[in-house]
Amino acid sequence: MRFFRAWYWLTAPKSIGIEQVPDRGPLLVVGNHTLFGVLDAPMMLYELYAKRGIFLRSLGDHRHFQVPIWRDLLRSYGVVDGTRENCARLMQAHESILVFPGGGREVAKRKGEKYKLIWKNRVGFARMAIRFGCPIVPFAAVGAEEAFDILIDANEILASPLGAILKRFGVDPDVIIPIARPLPRPERLYFYFGPAIDTRRYQGRYQDDEACFAVRREVERAVRRGIRILRAEQRRDPERHLLPRLIKQLRRT
Repeated sequence: MRFFRAWYWLTAPKSIGIEQVPDRGPLLVVGNHTLFGVLDAPMMLYELYAKRGIFLRSLGDHRHFQVPIWRDLLRSYGVVDGTRENCARLMQAHESILVFPGGGREVAKRKGEKYKLIWKNRVGFARMAIRFGCPIVPFAAVGAEEAFDILIDANEILASPLGAILKRFGVDPDVIIPIARPLPRPERLYFYFGPAIDTRRYQGRYQDDEACFAVRREVERAVRRGIRILRAEQRRDPERHLLPRLIKQLRRT
């Protein structure tokens, strides 16, 4: 917890549109996963809780729950295995739920994939939202991918002798984590929350792929727009870097 407080202070998160997030569930909050996914997701959760009183339950990749100790840590922070059954239970309990359709592949980005959405053909979140008439709030996160420099990515690892070993053991290439500089830079974090997308117009069509992909495309467009807005905000922000923020703090004291 002390680490999170320190990181919150160092990264000084800035949220745009947070007032648009409904404070009652069921609700799906859907957005982009950044590189490694650990620098900004906890800060976004804290922003929503501190500023709006909204506690998000995160749907985690199944593989997380195969790792002893790590899975217990995730559960202690309200993360659940991202199965349809668990999602349905949370919606029936009127919970607010965080979903990253990009999953592990979006966390394990390659060089040149900064802020790229890698959602493949996933529509499960849209299917569940239609089934339960649940609104979807698109969100975007920017800042964490400037904090790291990728030295060796998964493609380079797979092309190395180590890659041959990983292939022999059947390691999924999608979740091979890149090697980056060990200490992240304390880049400012930016979050965007778009207007809620009403899925009730597709009522009863949760098994209809056309309806599910229509919702997915709408969310995807909104997330991409949020990323563009945040990157523009990042470029013009005089307090993007740590030093100007420290100087401002010193002037206040």
